[in-house]
Amino acid sequence: MQSRSLSIKSLNLGVLDMVPLLPGNRPEQAVQRAGELARRAEAWGYTRYWTSEHHDMEGLASSSPEVLLSHIGAVTKTIQLGAGAILLPHYSPVKVAEWFHLLAALYPGRVELGLGRAPGGGPHASMALSGNFLQHVAELPQLMESLLALLEGTYEYEQVPVFARPMPEQPPALWMLGTNRKSAEYAARYSAGYVFGQFMSEHNAQEMLNFYRYGFQPSKRMDKPRTMVAIGAVCASTKEQAQQWAAQITLGDPAMRARWLVGTPSDIVERLHSLQVEYDNDEFLLVTPIPDYEQRLNSYRLIAEAVHASCHSK
Repeated sequence: MQSRSLSIKSLNLGVLDMVPLLPGNRPEQAVQRAGELARRAEAWGYTRYWTSEHHDMEGLASSSPEVLLSHIGAVTKTIQLGAGAILLPHYSPVKVAEWFHLLAALYPGRVELGLGRAPGGGPHASMALSGNFLQHVAELPQLMESLLALLEGTYEYEQVPVFARPMPEQPPALWMLGTNRKSAEYAARYSAGYVFGQFMSEHNAQEMLNFYRYGFQPSKRMDKPRTMVAIGAVCASTKEQAQQWAAQITLGDPAMRARWLVGTPSDIVERLHSLQVEYDNDEFLLVTPIPDYEQRLNSYRLIAEAVHASCHSK
Protein backbone atom coordinates (compact mmCIF):
# COMPACT_ATOMS: atom_id res chain seq x y z
CA MET A 1 0.00 0.00 0.00
CA GLN A 2 1.31 3.46 -0.90
CA SER A 3 1.93 5.92 1.93
CA ARG A 4 -0.45 8.87 1.96
CA SER A 5 -0.08 11.86 4.25
CA LEU A 6 -2.68 12.66 6.91
CA SER A 7 -1.36 16.22 7.14
CA ILE A 8 -4.01 17.56 4.76
CA LYS A 9 -5.82 20.48 6.47
CA SER A 10 -2.93 20.41 8.97
CA LEU A 11 -4.26 17.43 10.92
CA ASN A 12 -1.36 15.09 11.71
CA LEU A 13 -1.83 11.79 13.49
CA GLY A 14 0.77 9.62 15.15
CA VAL A 15 0.84 6.33 17.04
CA LEU A 16 1.87 6.09 20.68
CA ASP A 17 2.66 2.42 21.24
CA MET A 18 3.21 1.02 24.72
CA VAL A 19 4.03 -2.36 23.17
CA PRO A 20 1.43 -4.40 25.03
CA LEU A 21 2.22 -8.00 25.93
CA LEU A 22 -1.20 -9.56 25.58
CA PRO A 23 -2.26 -12.78 27.36
CA GLY A 24 -1.15 -15.90 25.55
CA ASN A 25 1.70 -14.10 23.75
CA ARG A 26 5.44 -14.03 24.33
CA PRO A 27 7.65 -10.90 24.45
CA GLU A 28 9.09 -11.92 21.08
CA GLN A 29 5.61 -11.66 19.59
CA ALA A 30 4.90 -8.33 21.30
CA VAL A 31 7.92 -6.60 19.80
CA GLN A 32 7.25 -8.08 16.37
CA ARG A 33 3.73 -6.69 16.61
CA ALA A 34 5.25 -3.27 17.33
CA GLY A 35 7.14 -3.46 14.06
CA GLU A 36 4.00 -4.52 12.22
CA LEU A 37 2.03 -1.62 13.71
CA ALA A 38 4.73 0.86 12.64
CA ARG A 39 4.83 -0.50 9.07
CA ARG A 40 1.06 -0.41 8.76
CA ALA A 41 0.84 3.06 10.33
CA GLU A 42 3.36 4.38 7.81
CA ALA A 43 1.38 2.90 4.91
CA TRP A 44 -1.87 4.34 6.28
CA GLY A 45 -0.36 7.83 6.47
CA TYR A 46 0.44 8.32 10.15
CA THR A 47 3.24 10.85 10.50
CA ARG A 48 5.03 9.38 13.52
CA TYR A 49 5.51 6.24 15.59
CA TRP A 50 6.42 6.86 19.22
CA THR A 51 6.99 4.26 21.90
CA SER A 52 6.96 4.56 25.68
CA GLU A 53 9.30 3.56 28.51
CA HIS A 54 8.02 1.34 31.33
CA HIS A 55 9.84 -0.88 33.81
CA ASP A 56 8.81 -4.18 35.39
CA MET A 57 5.22 -3.83 34.22
CA GLU A 58 3.84 -7.26 33.45
CA GLY A 59 1.63 -6.31 30.51
CA LEU A 60 4.11 -4.06 28.67
CA ALA A 61 7.27 -4.82 26.68
CA SER A 62 8.49 -1.25 26.24
CA SER A 63 11.43 -0.94 28.63
CA SER A 64 13.98 0.46 26.12
CA PRO A 65 12.61 2.87 23.50
CA GLU A 66 16.10 3.57 22.17
CA VAL A 67 16.54 -0.11 21.27
CA LEU A 68 13.07 -0.64 19.82
CA LEU A 69 13.28 2.51 17.70
CA SER A 70 16.43 1.21 16.08
CA HIS A 71 14.43 -1.79 14.89
CA ILE A 72 11.41 0.28 13.90
CA GLY A 73 13.58 2.52 11.78
CA ALA A 74 14.98 -0.50 9.95
CA VAL A 75 11.54 -1.84 8.98
CA THR A 76 10.06 1.54 7.93
CA LYS A 77 11.13 4.24 5.50
CA THR A 78 9.66 7.65 6.27
CA ILE A 79 7.67 7.70 9.51
CA GLN A 80 9.07 9.83 12.35
CA LEU A 81 10.60 7.79 15.18
CA GLY A 82 10.06 9.06 18.71
CA ALA A 83 10.44 8.20 22.37
CA GLY A 84 7.36 8.93 24.39
CA ALA A 85 9.25 9.28 26.62
CA ILE A 86 12.83 8.71 27.74
CA LEU A 87 12.59 9.15 31.51
CA LEU A 88 15.56 11.44 31.99
CA PRO A 89 15.82 11.30 35.81
CA HIS A 90 16.94 7.67 35.49
CA TYR A 91 19.90 8.34 33.19
CA SER A 92 23.11 10.16 32.49
CA PRO A 93 22.49 12.95 29.95
CA VAL A 94 25.62 11.80 28.10
CA LYS A 95 24.14 8.37 27.52
CA VAL A 96 20.76 9.73 26.41
CA ALA A 97 22.47 12.07 23.94
CA GLU A 98 24.61 9.21 22.61
CA TRP A 99 21.56 6.98 22.11
CA PHE A 100 19.67 9.58 20.12
CA HIS A 101 22.64 10.95 18.21
CA LEU A 102 23.26 7.41 16.98
CA LEU A 103 19.60 6.98 16.05
CA ALA A 104 19.67 10.34 14.24
CA ALA A 105 22.74 9.21 12.31
CA LEU A 106 21.02 5.95 11.37
CA TYR A 107 17.76 7.64 10.33
CA PRO A 108 18.51 11.26 9.35
CA GLY A 109 15.66 13.70 9.84
CA ARG A 110 13.36 11.11 11.38
CA VAL A 111 14.29 11.00 15.07
CA GLU A 112 12.43 12.77 17.89
CA LEU A 113 13.58 12.71 21.51
CA GLY A 114 10.66 12.99 23.90
CA LEU A 115 11.56 13.40 27.57
CA GLY A 116 9.54 12.63 30.68
CA ARG A 117 9.74 13.04 34.45
CA ALA A 118 7.77 9.96 35.58
CA PRO A 119 9.38 6.85 37.14
CA GLY A 120 7.78 4.53 34.59
CA GLY A 121 7.25 1.74 37.10
CA GLY A 122 6.81 0.83 40.74
CA PRO A 123 9.05 2.16 43.52
CA HIS A 124 11.25 -0.94 43.74
CA ALA A 125 11.82 -1.09 40.00
CA SER A 126 12.71 2.61 40.02
CA MET A 127 15.15 2.23 42.89
CA ALA A 128 16.73 -0.81 41.26
CA LEU A 129 17.17 1.17 38.05
CA SER A 130 18.59 4.46 39.32
CA GLY A 131 18.49 4.71 43.10
CA ASN A 132 16.76 7.72 44.67
CA PHE A 133 14.35 8.74 41.94
CA LEU A 134 12.88 11.72 43.80
CA GLN A 135 16.36 13.17 44.21
CA HIS A 136 16.97 12.76 40.48
CA VAL A 137 13.67 14.51 39.70
CA ALA A 138 14.80 17.45 41.84
CA GLU A 139 17.98 17.57 39.75
CA LEU A 140 16.06 17.66 36.46
CA PRO A 141 16.98 21.28 35.58
CA GLN A 142 20.68 20.39 35.75
CA LEU A 143 20.08 17.20 33.77
CA MET A 144 18.21 19.18 31.11
CA GLU A 145 20.95 21.80 30.87
CA SER A 146 23.57 19.10 30.41
CA LEU A 147 21.50 17.24 27.83
CA LEU A 148 20.86 20.38 25.80
CA ALA A 149 24.56 21.24 25.81
CA LEU A 150 25.39 17.71 24.64
CA LEU A 151 22.83 17.86 21.83
CA GLU A 152 24.27 21.21 20.73
CA GLY A 153 27.92 20.19 21.08
CA THR A 154 28.74 22.74 23.80
CA TYR A 155 29.04 20.49 26.86
CA GLU A 156 32.11 20.61 29.12
CA TYR A 157 33.16 18.45 32.04
CA GLU A 158 35.73 20.08 34.32
CA GLN A 159 36.23 22.69 31.57
CA VAL A 160 37.10 20.00 29.02
CA PRO A 161 34.79 19.58 25.99
CA VAL A 162 32.93 16.26 25.91
CA PHE A 163 30.91 15.20 22.85
CA ALA A 164 28.08 12.68 22.65
CA ARG A 165 29.34 11.00 19.50
CA PRO A 166 28.45 10.38 16.77
CA MET A 167 27.46 13.99 16.05
CA PRO A 168 24.74 13.80 13.36
CA GLU A 169 24.20 16.61 10.89
CA GLN A 170 20.58 16.87 12.00
CA PRO A 171 20.14 16.34 15.76
CA PRO A 172 16.95 14.80 17.15
CA ALA A 173 13.96 17.07 17.61
CA LEU A 174 13.33 17.72 21.31
CA TRP A 175 9.95 17.30 23.05
CA MET A 176 8.79 17.20 26.65
CA LEU A 177 5.89 14.95 27.63
CA GLY A 178 3.72 15.33 30.68
CA THR A 179 0.31 15.47 32.28
CA ASN A 180 0.53 18.64 34.35
CA ARG A 181 1.80 22.21 34.53
CA LYS A 182 5.34 21.32 35.62
CA SER A 183 6.12 19.47 32.41
CA ALA A 184 4.61 22.34 30.39
CA GLU A 185 6.86 24.74 32.29
CA TYR A 186 9.98 22.72 31.48
CA ALA A 187 9.02 22.44 27.81
CA ALA A 188 8.54 26.21 27.58
CA ARG A 189 11.74 27.01 29.49
CA TYR A 190 13.96 24.76 27.38
CA SER A 191 12.48 25.58 23.95
CA ALA A 192 11.10 22.09 23.45
CA GLY A 193 7.89 20.92 21.86
CA TYR A 194 5.21 19.90 24.34
CA VAL A 195 3.11 16.74 24.32
CA PHE A 196 0.19 16.76 26.74
CA GLY A 197 -0.87 13.26 27.81
CA GLN A 198 -4.61 13.81 27.94
CA PHE A 199 -5.34 10.08 27.96
CA MET A 200 -3.86 9.79 31.45
CA SER A 201 -4.38 13.26 32.95
CA GLU A 202 -7.11 14.85 35.01
CA HIS A 203 -6.04 18.33 33.87
CA ASN A 204 -7.60 20.38 31.09
CA ALA A 205 -5.61 20.10 27.86
CA GLN A 206 -6.36 23.61 26.64
CA GLU A 207 -5.20 25.11 29.93
CA MET A 208 -1.90 23.18 29.86
CA LEU A 209 -1.24 23.99 26.20
CA ASN A 210 -1.92 27.69 26.74
CA PHE A 211 0.35 27.75 29.79
CA TYR A 212 3.13 26.26 27.67
CA ARG A 213 2.57 28.64 24.75
CA TYR A 214 2.46 31.70 26.99
CA GLY A 215 5.75 30.80 28.69
CA PHE A 216 7.60 29.52 25.62
CA GLN A 217 11.13 30.87 25.24
CA PRO A 218 12.27 30.72 21.59
CA SER A 219 15.81 29.66 20.72
CA LYS A 220 17.85 28.34 17.81
CA ARG A 221 16.56 24.89 18.77
CA MET A 222 12.89 25.84 18.31
CA ASP A 223 11.73 29.32 17.37
CA LYS A 224 8.04 28.90 18.17
CA PRO A 225 5.94 26.57 20.33
CA ARG A 226 4.88 23.20 18.97
CA THR A 227 2.24 21.04 20.61
CA MET A 228 0.81 17.56 20.41
CA VAL A 229 -1.95 15.94 22.43
CA ALA A 230 -1.88 12.21 23.21
CA ILE A 231 -5.43 10.89 23.37
CA GLY A 232 -7.05 7.51 23.84
CA ALA A 233 -8.96 6.37 20.77
CA VAL A 234 -10.97 3.23 20.05
CA CYS A 235 -12.61 2.91 16.65
CA ALA A 236 -14.81 0.21 15.11
CA SER A 237 -17.32 -0.03 12.29
CA THR A 238 -20.18 0.27 14.79
CA LYS A 239 -20.56 2.17 18.03
CA GLU A 240 -21.53 -1.02 19.85
CA GLN A 241 -18.31 -2.77 18.75
CA ALA A 242 -16.18 0.22 19.70
CA GLN A 243 -17.78 0.37 23.14
CA GLN A 244 -17.24 -3.35 23.58
CA TRP A 245 -13.54 -3.02 22.73
CA ALA A 246 -13.17 0.02 25.00
CA ALA A 247 -14.79 -1.84 27.90
CA GLN A 248 -11.96 -4.41 27.74
CA ILE A 249 -9.25 -1.79 28.33
CA THR A 250 -7.69 -1.72 31.79
CA LEU A 251 -5.04 0.98 31.26
CA GLY A 252 -5.34 4.03 33.49
CA ASP A 253 -8.10 5.41 35.66
CA PRO A 254 -11.70 4.69 34.58
CA ALA A 255 -12.61 8.35 35.02
CA MET A 256 -9.89 9.34 32.57
CA ARG A 257 -10.85 6.60 30.12
CA ALA A 258 -14.34 8.09 30.04
CA ARG A 259 -12.83 11.04 28.12
CA TRP A 260 -11.33 8.87 25.38
CA LEU A 261 -12.64 8.94 21.82
CA VAL A 262 -14.79 5.85 21.29
CA GLY A 263 -17.01 5.29 18.28
CA THR A 264 -17.25 4.83 14.54
CA PRO A 265 -14.74 6.33 12.09
CA SER A 266 -17.00 9.33 11.43
CA ASP A 267 -17.45 9.85 15.20
CA ILE A 268 -13.71 9.85 15.80
CA VAL A 269 -12.87 12.14 12.87
CA GLU A 270 -15.54 14.66 13.83
CA ARG A 271 -14.21 14.76 17.37
CA LEU A 272 -10.58 15.07 16.19
CA HIS A 273 -11.42 18.09 14.04
CA SER A 274 -13.35 19.58 16.96
CA LEU A 275 -10.37 19.12 19.28
CA GLN A 276 -8.07 20.52 16.64
CA VAL A 277 -10.00 23.80 16.76
CA GLU A 278 -10.59 23.75 20.53
CA TYR A 279 -6.93 23.20 21.40
CA ASP A 280 -5.46 25.09 18.43
CA ASN A 281 -3.44 21.92 18.00
CA ASP A 282 -2.71 20.16 14.72
CA GLU A 283 -0.96 17.01 15.89
CA PHE A 284 -2.34 14.11 17.89
CA LEU A 285 -0.79 10.89 19.16
CA LEU A 286 -3.35 8.10 19.35
CA VAL A 287 -3.16 5.56 22.18
CA THR A 288 -5.22 2.43 21.45
CA PRO A 289 -4.59 -0.30 24.07
CA ILE A 290 -7.29 -2.70 22.87
CA PRO A 291 -6.31 -6.14 24.27
CA ASP A 292 -6.36 -7.77 20.84
CA TYR A 293 -3.63 -7.16 18.26
CA GLU A 294 -5.85 -7.41 15.18
CA GLN A 295 -8.62 -5.25 16.64
CA ARG A 296 -6.00 -2.67 17.56
CA LEU A 297 -4.65 -2.56 14.01
CA ASN A 298 -8.17 -2.27 12.65
CA SER A 299 -8.93 0.70 14.91
CA TYR A 300 -5.86 2.59 13.66
CA ARG A 301 -6.70 1.73 10.04
CA LEU A 302 -10.31 2.88 10.28
CA ILE A 303 -9.30 6.24 11.77
CA ALA A 304 -6.62 6.78 9.12
CA GLU A 305 -8.99 6.03 6.26
CA ALA A 306 -11.70 8.26 7.71
CA VAL A 307 -9.34 11.20 8.23
CA HIS A 308 -8.00 10.82 4.70
CA ALA A 309 -11.53 10.76 3.29
CA SER A 310 -12.68 13.75 5.35
CA CYS A 311 -9.72 15.88 4.31
CA HIS A 312 -10.27 15.15 0.62
CA SER A 313 -14.00 15.84 0.85
CA LYS A 314 -13.44 19.42 1.98
